[in-house]
Amino acid sequence: MLKFWQTFHDTAGIGGWFYVCIAAFLVTAAVLVVFVAAEKRRITVSLTLFVLALLSLLVATGLEMAGGLNTGHRFACFLYMLLMGLAAVNLSGVLFFRVILRRARIEPPPILSDLLLAGVYVALLLAVLHRSDVNLTGIIATSAVVTAVIGLSLQDTLGNVIGGMILQLDHSIQEGDWVRFDGKEGIVREVRWRHTSIETNDWTTVIIPNSQLMKSVVVVLGRRTGKPQLTRRDITFNVDFRYAPSEVVAVINQGFCAEHIPAVATEPRPNCVMLDFKDSYGQYCLRYWLTDWLLDRLTDTAVRARIYTALSRAGMSLAIPAVANFATIEDTERQQRKQTEEIHRRTATLRGAHLFAPLTDDEVAQLAGSLRTAAFACGETITRQGAVAHWLYIILRGTAEVRVAAEKGGPSQTLATLGPGNFFGEMGLLTGDPRSATVVAQTDVCCYRLDKEGFLAILKQRPEVAAEISRLLATRKAELDAVREGLDQAAARQRAQRTQADILDRIRSFFGLASGQ
Repeated sequence: MLKFWQTFHDTAGIGGWFYVCIAAFLVTAAVLVVFVAAEKRRITVSLTLFVLALLSLLVATGLEMAGGLNTGHRFACFLYMLLMGLAAVNLSGVLFFRVILRRARIEPPPILSDLLLAGVYVALLLAVLHRSDVNLTGIIATSAVVTAVIGLSLQDTLGNVIGGMILQLDHSIQEGDWVRFDGKEGIVREVRWRHTSIETNDWTTVIIPNSQLMKSVVVVLGRRTGKPQLTRRDITFNVDFRYAPSEVVAVINQGFCAEHIPAVATEPRPNCVMLDFKDSYGQYCLRYWLTDWLLDRLTDTAVRARIYTALSRAGMSLAIPAVANFATIEDTERQQRKQTEEIHRRTATLRGAHLFAPLTDDEVAQLAGSLRTAAFACGETITRQGAVAHWLYIILRGTAEVRVAAEKGGPSQTLATLGPGNFFGEMGLLTGDPRSATVVAQTDVCCYRLDKEGFLAILKQRPEVAAEISRLLATRKAELDAVREGLDQAAARQRAQRTQADILDRIRSFFGLASGQ
């Protein structure tokens, strides 16, 4: 028995270090099982290889004592060295990649660690073959031909392997990314040698060969430099044409300023836009940014509910595609009634503007026939300072802001806010002067517009109207000058008196009236 163990020790080939190496291997495996539980499977494989190596060593020892150095003995020794080396390399890989590098805050891609281990395995095999007195030159020459044949037959597999290496090394697609590929959306769970697995919200896993990922367009959702991981969702809905686009957008945006919806980002804020005009309705879109991809459909439902309630509170309703045919019997009496109602409305509007106070009822009615309707959306510029336009506006609905640009390119100053019944642009209408202020719609605005030609007939019939209107214009111009130049009330009145004669001359010149008229 003593001779057997002596032979066993000699066959191991590492002298007195044999038992030290066995103890070190077992202690290392035990420690790794405790501290790297996730790699328990690889550690178990290493222990299995280690036990098989010891069994091969026992077989080699027994064969040597039974019959000397025969072929079976050499094979058992070869198997012992190979299995022992594989066990040591496998356990060392766990120690190096899962303990040492992680402690150093280095996390190489899994495929890189696999490649390094594969290279070590090949080097180990060659070293064991060399120690077993195998002719490596013949093996390498033969393996070159075999490799060429295998390479041609496994082109797709090699393409997948190379694709997996590139994906992990350049970090274009990483585990945890949400991607869209070929109509499928999901989270990347693994990038392996041959394939990449993507888990979708449908509780399915899509296995995509790496070669296809390399050849196709892959959309990585929510990845933006320096920004949190978000993705934009678009919820479309339809609203009847009875409601102005600016009103619908304002109602929806206000509705999303209230209580926060889970999984909806607060920044960027949800916002509503109008997409298109359809046959019987306007098409709108609520855009919001999703923070949790797993809750996409649930969050869409909550957002749609918020849209519905916001519209309901405003008295608006969702529209559906419809085609309606209207048949109206247009008789003379009905047309006259509609025309009369419109004239009364225009007349009342003109009477509400003190600029036309000097006019008689007949003159006001004549002027009402020359009015045209003009609508402006919220934020739209109605008139611009310095522009030349020969017409006047009277506001029917909505509000507008009067802004005067400061000298030397400074910021503009808000002069006044105009509402229904207010008018502006009178200097352009009566004297042809450039606009003295910019007027911007604060809400949707509907106006009546009066052109130069509509006022010319009245001045030709009664030229003295020009003198009364010039007094009103001089007063209004003095008010603008007072704001621009910082004049007090007394100075403004003096300015109005001095400029009235000048304005009257310009009115007469602009409309081609004689100075004595």
